[in-house]
Formats: sequence, structure tokens, C-alpha cells
Amino acid sequence: MKKHAFATILVLSVLILTGAGLLIVGQASSATNWNFTIPAEEVKPANGVFTFSDSLFVDGKAKHFLYKHSPSEWVRFFVVKSTDGVTRAAFDACDVCWRNKKGYTQQGNEMVCINCGMRFRTDKINEVRGGCNPAPLNRALKGGSLVITQGDVLQGLGFFK
Repeated sequence: MKKHAFATILVLSVLILTGAGLLIVGQASSATNWNFTIPAEEVKPANGVFTFSDSLFVDGKAKHFLYKHSPSEWVRFFVVKSTDGVTRAAFDACDVCWRNKKGYTQQGNEMVCINCGMRFRTDKINEVRGGCNPAPLNRALKGGSLVITQGDVLQGLGFFK
């Protein structure tokens, strides 16, 4: 009887530990399995800075980027030149819908939350914040280049956990 009880406890322990291991692995891999339907180009900073030629954005089409800080830490953001000629940047997430892991798509002069369908004019990105607005990302234009610091990108880590 004691051998049977020991065997049962051993089997249950192995099952519990296996289940816990699968849960941890599932949570770690889920970071890369979000519901984003818009592809993003993976980018890496050089000396702590992401630099893009501003000419990349003259077509007015939002470009989505992905920065993998570590295997379990990553950030998505987009850059778009609005109709007023300003190049703008925001995290591909907002204060409200980020948990649904979907981000934004562009329709004409608007960025649309893929989760709730709310629409935001591109010329208001970086101007209006909070709610379902795309969370602003600091950026600067320097000599024909759009510059975003790695530190500013890392400020968005919380949206992508």
C-alpha cells in the first residue's frame, strides 16, 4: 500500500511540474504570438538610437517596427507622416486596448484600433494621449533623419507584456 501511495504521489508531482513548466513556456512564447495582423519590421538601435531616413515616410503610409530588447521583452511602434507634413511616432498600443494584443492599422488619414475600431487622425498622433489614442513615442528630426532613442522605446515595454 505504501508503494502504491508513493507511486501515486510521484506521478501527480511529475504531472503538476510538467503542467507548470508548460504554463511558463506558454506565457513566455505568447509575447511573440500576439494578434497583430499588421507585419512589423524588426529594428535594432545603433549606439542607443533608432535612426530612419525621413524620406521613408513621405508616402504617408504608417510603417510598423518591432524592437526585441530581450527574448521576453519587446516593443512595437509605428511611424507615419501625417497630412500636415509632420512625421509622428506612437506605440502600437494604447492605454485601453493593449491587453487585446492587436494594435493599429491605417485607413487613409486615420489610424484605427484593430480591437475597438476607434479612429484617430494621423495629425493628432503625439498631440492627443490617453484612452484609446495611440500612446505617443518621443522622436526628433535631425538632418533629414527621424531619431528615436532606445530609452524612449523601452518606455513602452508595459504595453507588450
